[in-house]
Amino acid sequence: MSKQQARFEPYDFNGGTCVAIAGADYCVVAADTRMSTGYNILTRDYSKINKLADKCLMASSGFQADVRALQKVLGAKHLIYQHQHNKQMSCPAMARLLSNTLYYKRFFPYYTFNVLVGFDEEGKGCVYTYDAVGSYEKVGYSAQGSGAKLIMPVLDNQLKSPSPLLLPALDAVTPLTEAEAIDVVKDVFASATERDIYTGDKLEIVIVNSDGIRREYAELRKD
Repeated sequence: MSKQQARFEPYDFNGGTCVAIAGADYCVVAADTRMSTGYNILTRDYSKINKLADKCLMASSGFQADVRALQKVLGAKHLIYQHQHNKQMSCPAMARLLSNTLYYKRFFPYYTFNVLVGFDEEGKGCVYTYDAVGSYEKVGYSAQGSGAKLIMPVLDNQLKSPSPLLLPALDAVTPLTEAEAIDVVKDVFASATERDIYTGDKLEIVIVNSDGIRREYAELRKD
């Protein structure tokens, strides 16, 4: 008879999907509000989008305890930056800070998969997409989480981002208007919820533009 023993598992996967799209003068970031573990739904009303600065937001999926810990670390470092420089961190600077913070923990990583949105130095919308250990890329659109494999092919087909290997480098922002981007986000989430049990309940959409930040909500499948 084999010996049985309890084993500590430091990670869980709480599911959920995040999508971000950047335009010439706006950013749209969206995530569902379902948090699960295995076949159990822990809550149907959990926001995965966190405001890091006035016009810089992060959406995260993965292990939500690690997400909370990461948000606290970034908030503390941003507060120190504001005291030292008397201004808020720019989105490209926050992108580098997030990369460094994740890489610092690479031997016991934050089990989080993040997208960061905001405006770059030219005032154009930008999206940064990450893996769990801090490798990141500036893109025009991205998806992370349990439904990303379903959503990214649709975004690639609809938005056709230029290859980063082309020289001279082409602008990564998408040609969509703000309203078109919101419609695309709603469509891809409606599709993903049909096939992914970890995505559903409600869709939270945050739009960042020159007027500030606003939120919209849409219903998704609840089964």
